Amino acid sequence: MPSLQQILQRHLEALQQERKLSAPQLRAAYALAACRTAKLGGHVQRCPLGHVERVWYNACRHRMCPQCNGLARERWLERMRARLVDGAHHHLVFTIDHDLNGLWMLNTAAMMSLLFGAVRDTLSELLGDPRYLGAQPGMVLALHTWGRSLSLHPHVHALVTDGGWSDAGWVSPRRSHFLPARVLMRLFRGKFLAGLRRLEASGELRLPEDLSGPCLSRLLHRAGRKKWNVRLCARYAHGRGVSLYLARYVKGGALANRQIVRANEREVVFAYSAHGADGASSRRLTMRLSPPAFLARVLMHAPERGRHTVRYYGLYAHGCARALAQARAAHGQGPVDPAEPIDWQGYLQRLAPAPDPTRCPKCGRGLVRGAPIAALGRAPP
Repeated sequence: MPSLQQILQRHLEALQQERKLSAPQLRAAYALAACRTAKLGGHVQRCPLGHVERVWYNACRHRMCPQCNGLARERWLERMRARLVDGAHHHLVFTIDHDLNGLWMLNTAAMMSLLFGAVRDTLSELLGDPRYLGAQPGMVLALHTWGRSLSLHPHVHALVTDGGWSDAGWVSPRRSHFLPARVLMRLFRGKFLAGLRRLEASGELRLPEDLSGPCLSRLLHRAGRKKWNVRLCARYAHGRGVSLYLARYVKGGALANRQIVRANEREVVFAYSAHGADGASSRRLTMRLSPPAFLARVLMHAPERGRHTVRYYGLYAHGCARALAQARAAHGQGPVDPAEPIDWQGYLQRLAPAPDPTRCPKCGRGLVRGAPIAALGRAPP
């Protein structure tokens, strides 16, 4: 079956001839192309009696690599589930207006921070209001920059507790509907656009060549009059389902290898699910792109080094351990107990129970580690 790594190895040079890649895109491309190959080095494991000898090449461990992040994703999911309050949660999606995508491409770091801040402040302001909750909820925000067809589609998924903690104890929402959708959308839209205006006034906002100061003002004015896509999903009886959904995108990037249907020298065909009227998957579609165009779509979503795409606020913030412990106690839970992270042997057994990979399949003796294999080269600066 074709894989993203194979397409990178064959067509990355052609992509670089067509367009200039940013530093995060170059780092991602070289890491994914070299993952689990001799370029990164590795080691040998062998049976003491000489029955088996295996070569294990090192993984790149890049956040968007689809073939080496299964263990990291499972560990994140275990840490997240160990912190969740055992109660209902809500899943909300906040999407910026697509007319602002040009600004996003030139100001990714600034607009990423602005988007997280706008979502956090919107939820904190409304849920801090006694008309809706009047307490501190727990929030986990995860940034996705891609749509299902790998197009640029910056949005934040929010996992929010159905209630919050106050001096009086655990407080449940005052209304049958968690939050008013229209108020939520307008407040988020206003906070995000106000932040953009502050960035522009301070000279921190890079503008495209065709977007001068007056043009930017008109763009923001039009965006402020449009209806933004802010979606409140159905209430979940617990947070585990939404955390599992988020875990699929925390590590591993926008594309799974199983989505690639066909790849040759002329085209890459990949599958994706279209959105239904309610935002859920409806029908399966395919898209055909030239290999360089396909790689450009994938690498467009390469994360910048040091930028966290998952952030925790309210009760789930790392500085609110005491309030979280009190909220968990109110739900009959003990304090957060970080379990020992799963190792790779346990992860493989969980995926598909099989003979122990650390032992010789013939004699059952433990495999011993041989001499390391030196890496063949270095990643680009």
